[in-house]
Amino acid sequence: MCRVLDVTRSGFYAWLHQPLSARAIEDLRLLGLIRASYAASGGVYGSPRVFLDLREAGERCGRHRVARIMRSRKIKALRGYKAPRAIHGRPSIIAPNTLQRQFTVAKPDQVWVTDITYIRTWQGWLYLAVVMDLYARRIVGWSMKPTLAREVVLDAILMAVWRRQPKGTLIHSDQGSQYGSDDWLRFCRDHHLEPSMSRRGNCWDNAVAESFFSSLKKERIKKRIYKTRDLARADVFDYIEMFYNRARRQGHLGGVSPEAFEST
Repeated sequence: MCRVLDVTRSGFYAWLHQPLSARAIEDLRLLGLIRASYAASGGVYGSPRVFLDLREAGERCGRHRVARIMRSRKIKALRGYKAPRAIHGRPSIIAPNTLQRQFTVAKPDQVWVTDITYIRTWQGWLYLAVVMDLYARRIVGWSMKPTLAREVVLDAILMAVWRRQPKGTLIHSDQGSQYGSDDWLRFCRDHHLEPSMSRRGNCWDNAVAESFFSSLKKERIKKRIYKTRDLARADVFDYIEMFYNRARRQGHLGGVSPEAFEST
């Protein structure tokens, strides 16, 4: 058989006693670590973030090796769906677009962005408003309500002000009716916040907030429908406070979480 297959006798007996090579054995060990990192992220980490987890744990494997192992085992980040959006460019009316898509800032509480999204439940829609500090991309305020009344954005900004005590912070939003209300503008004035608004119908002017909602829905909500609003609230709270702010690696921040970035 060795003669027919053109292999050496010593090679055959070496394979017989150890079918897997040292590299294959090491790949299996790394596979266990990769699966642990992937599971800890809730299935939302791809190879770049898994690689950072392994390096942080002291492993000396290469980025391409992690990608190859994950690809061979069909381990990939879970993603949801994308909804098409129309883009328009009419100018703002209530407040100017002061931010002008300058999403990189030099210090905390210099610029905040805020937006609203909706979450499906069997009890009806649950509306989520968030306030994000652009410096570390950290969610500093959030609120969830069963209606789109202006209280949902006021409670979110109140949480952010209570936590951060800003002075002269720019707060950027779209032109939703909640952000154009007299209560919102009065709150901003009383708490030293400068309103800025996207051009009407232009989601790219508030792209960072939109990106957070995209991550939330792809990585946690996906296509599920919660049985109750309370279950949805608990799951969204866990994503924001326990995973996103504290643990989720951000490519914009060099592969660390918002909390870790702020502490450096």
